[in-house]
Amino acid sequence: MRTPQPLRLSLLDRAVIAEGETAAETLREVVRHAKQAEELGFHRYWVTEHHSVPGIAGSAPTVLAAAVAAATSRIRVGTGGVMLPNHRPLVVAEQFGVLESLFEGRIDMGLGRTLGFIPAVRAALGHDLAEGDDFDDLLTELLGYFTGEQRSHPGVHARPGEGLRPEPFVLAVGSGGEYAARHGVGLVIAASKDFAATRAKIDDYRLGFRPSAWRSEPYVVVAQTVAVAATREAAEDLLLPEYWSTALSRTKGEFPPLRPSAEIRAAAKTRRESTYLEQALAGAVYGTPDEVAPRLARLVEATGADELLIGTTSYDRKALFDSHRRLTELTGLASH
Repeated sequence: MRTPQPLRLSLLDRAVIAEGETAAETLREVVRHAKQAEELGFHRYWVTEHHSVPGIAGSAPTVLAAAVAAATSRIRVGTGGVMLPNHRPLVVAEQFGVLESLFEGRIDMGLGRTLGFIPAVRAALGHDLAEGDDFDDLLTELLGYFTGEQRSHPGVHARPGEGLRPEPFVLAVGSGGEYAARHGVGLVIAASKDFAATRAKIDDYRLGFRPSAWRSEPYVVVAQTVAVAATREAAEDLLLPEYWSTALSRTKGEFPPLRPSAEIRAAAKTRRESTYLEQALAGAVYGTPDEVAPRLARLVEATGADELLIGTTSYDRKALFDSHRRLTELTGLASH
């Protein structure tokens, strides 16, 4: 690894529904999984925001984060992320103000720029694509509610919120690092197959970083799908359910609940669907511990990551827990 210290690892949970499971069962599994993550020594546990997706139960990340934080005691809890253009900054500040008040020192405020994926969802949320261009102003207003410096609405205060410090991060999708640098907050960036391109964006963020009330130095979290198992095929089986649902969403327009990997391997596939699966697998880090360890080391060295955010989801949650356990062992996290 880049340093002799154990690699800081965190988990991202999309609350993806497994076939035959209710949304309520999925959400309870998220909470149970977070408790397991804390036992294994992971640093953060984040949940996501999706709207009107049949295969995903995570539509209200701050509510779900509250349930996760209440069921744990040490692990940091947050969002990866709240899509800021979907919400008014005051409401977001108040929600995180409540979370930070209840779970002081454990709350992360991961913020993204993506709006609803289809026009009907954006209309239902009361927003349109153009509002994504207002992210910088929205972020300025939101952070200002915590520092007491917001100027968009004089005399308006986030209560609770003002004076509190949930830890903010900006999620970079393509671009976005410039916002994190300008506001002096942490950056979350997905690793691409082209490590040089990812590193260039990270270097730009570090060079442009302005110390702030939030951070004195830049901090980079690299998001990566990782699966570790006794065999390479077993690790691939962990990845197939979500990748198949994603392939179907791209070819049929809807992300369905996760199916078992054996069914996916046996299913008839179009050329496009097979191509999507192959491309997704090519971008993941998976295999046996001996195969995964050097690939993670190269990822951390190439990107200069301060932390890895693992966003793996699978139909077989028992096998997924085993993957996370193996991951903590191969990185040295399990002994601490």
